Amino acid sequence: MKDLPASSDSKPGQAASTAQPSALEVFPTNGSPADPIAKDTVPKTKPATKSDKSDSNATKTDSKDPAKGDDAGSPKDESKLGNPKDEDKAGSPKDEGKDGPKGEPEKSTTEAPSGKSTRRRKSRLPSTRPPGAPPDPWTAFAETSERGPGRIRRATRFVGRVLVHEYALVIYGSLLLAVLLTWPTLRYPLHTFPQDIWDPSRQAWQVSWAGHILITEPARIWQSNAYFPEAYGYAFGDSLLGYAPAGMLGSGPLAAVLRYNILFVLAHALLTIGGYALVRQLGAGRTGAIVGAVAFAYAPWRLAQEGHLDIISAGGIPLALAMLARGHGWSMRYGFRPARRHAGWAALGWLVATWQLSLGFSLGLPFAYVLGALTLIVGLAVLVRRLRRRSPRPVLGWRLQLADLLGMWVFAGTGLLIALPYFLVPDTGPAGTEIRFFSPPLRGLLIGPAESRIWGGPHTVPRQSLGWPAEMALLPGFVLYALALVGLVFSVWRMWQRLLLLLAVVISVILTLGTTFFEGRWTYLPLFGHLPASFGVRIPGRLMLWVTLLLAVLAAGAVAEFVRRAEHLAANRMPPWPGPWLRLATLVPLLLVLVETWNATAHPVVPDQPAAMRTVASPMLVLPTTALTDQTVLLWSTSRFQPVANGSGGFAPRRQAELRRAVATFPDAASVEYLRQQRIDTVLLLRDEAVGTPWERSGDVPVDTLGIRREDLDDNSVLFHLN
Repeated sequence: MKDLPASSDSKPGQAASTAQPSALEVFPTNGSPADPIAKDTVPKTKPATKSDKSDSNATKTDSKDPAKGDDAGSPKDESKLGNPKDEDKAGSPKDEGKDGPKGEPEKSTTEAPSGKSTRRRKSRLPSTRPPGAPPDPWTAFAETSERGPGRIRRATRFVGRVLVHEYALVIYGSLLLAVLLTWPTLRYPLHTFPQDIWDPSRQAWQVSWAGHILITEPARIWQSNAYFPEAYGYAFGDSLLGYAPAGMLGSGPLAAVLRYNILFVLAHALLTIGGYALVRQLGAGRTGAIVGAVAFAYAPWRLAQEGHLDIISAGGIPLALAMLARGHGWSMRYGFRPARRHAGWAALGWLVATWQLSLGFSLGLPFAYVLGALTLIVGLAVLVRRLRRRSPRPVLGWRLQLADLLGMWVFAGTGLLIALPYFLVPDTGPAGTEIRFFSPPLRGLLIGPAESRIWGGPHTVPRQSLGWPAEMALLPGFVLYALALVGLVFSVWRMWQRLLLLLAVVISVILTLGTTFFEGRWTYLPLFGHLPASFGVRIPGRLMLWVTLLLAVLAAGAVAEFVRRAEHLAANRMPPWPGPWLRLATLVPLLLVLVETWNATAHPVVPDQPAAMRTVASPMLVLPTTALTDQTVLLWSTSRFQPVANGSGGFAPRRQAELRRAVATFPDAASVEYLRQQRIDTVLLLRDEAVGTPWERSGDVPVDTLGIRREDLDDNSVLFHLN
């Protein structure tokens, strides 16, 4: 083998490389780059002859003898000489680059003893310019990296993604649907109430009082201006404390009416959002979740409750359950998935549950029972899973367990604080008597309310057989019944899950019947019969909420399975997507549910506030006083929140009946003395409202001998000063 001339700086045993070109040759000063590849050519060698091959074989034979100890002449080692990897190890440009410019191009050949020539691998082109070299003119044509988006652009993109998120679209649709299905609530939102003017007036006052007193004197929130001189006038009915922030906006009756109507529409929207979130979290598809949410939010039986904001405001129940299920990584369709656990969602779920409880105990107390049962079931499941796996790591994780522990404490603590005043107010009567009066018969679950445009007229006769139709006409919808029945045999849920849902429906129906089912001795009475009337849980029919929710889950499973089969059928078509008729077929259940929710709810005009309610600040009584008209008086008092003896609602203290009997002959000596004992200084008589009542002629009776003074404010208002 020919040896190449070694350079002066090469190491022993290394082959010298060809001469390195100078920097001026590689980078000429005239601005044009030189050819970085060396210009010397590789000489071609003569092919090996037959004799050479024989010599090579002989050498190979000799190399097998270990005694000779010389393996350098074998063809195997000769091939190594021509291997670029071996050349790098001995005298390669890689080693030379330590002394000269790194990576300078070169091209050389080596000749093996057999006569074969091998070509060296070219070294990489230089990536950096040496010092003193002129700038590269080709950099003007190089690609530049794209500049990253700034903060404003990133924020805009984030907002854009949020605005088109699935749940953002659900919120838009829920709000639009709520406006349409409660119309004309927002047609005259300053002057009308949905269904009637009695209960909405009282609840509008409740929201206003909560917002007003939390700003001025929070410690007196339970000592309201109504039911004077009762100490806990705010505890006579569901408190609606969760709406207190809304009560801080505006003052007076007009603002109270507007606020109530907005909350009324938003409560319906939240029902849809919560129902969709729960069914979606359980594992149903979008179409099934929409059908289940609409059937739950606008069931026909709810139309009879449109005058009760505390009963309509149930959207926090499914929303809290959905958040808790998501936080624990649980889905009915996919089971428990530890990778999807999130303590933040669990904490939000407990906060929403606490907010729902603050709206009132009519729905909050049954919800607390359900959460307690679910907590017990989850605790047992975690214990069994831990014992089976015998893993030192917790099943739920310490963050999630901490969120659950704190959430339960906040939920229970808030409930106890709100419940304390309810135990201090006087009761109205035996619990069993009231529960028995409001317990619906089983046929009530097939009778629609009068406010239903579809079933109100056809069910007039059967509705007359009910003792209290407003609380006993409990039809959740025949379409919902049909879809739920289909969901028992055709669903995305597993069979054992459907059977559990059916069992839960049966238990909910039994509780809804109250004392109708075997006198409620082992069902409703042990759970709710021992609580005072102020909790508002003596109307069993309001548990129809849970029957409707469970039926909606069954119905959503059937619709989701139908959509899944339709998509599978469409996948075999060309093109592979559902045709228009197939798409319309998936929307038929939703259209049928929407038709059944069509309402005929009245929207009466709210009476105008008397001028005296804006000027009188002393404790007063407004005549006439009845269980219905007193609720309007509470609405009128939202301008000054002066103490008023009037008060009414779902229940009222016995003192209210005593008050009405004592002032039935006003003005006379006995009634005046009674009012003075109650520290009432002023009596306002409204002539128009007094027509047909015992106070129709009270404004014309002489009062000189009674020690009081009468003042005619206008044609309708007469003010009596008792002191």
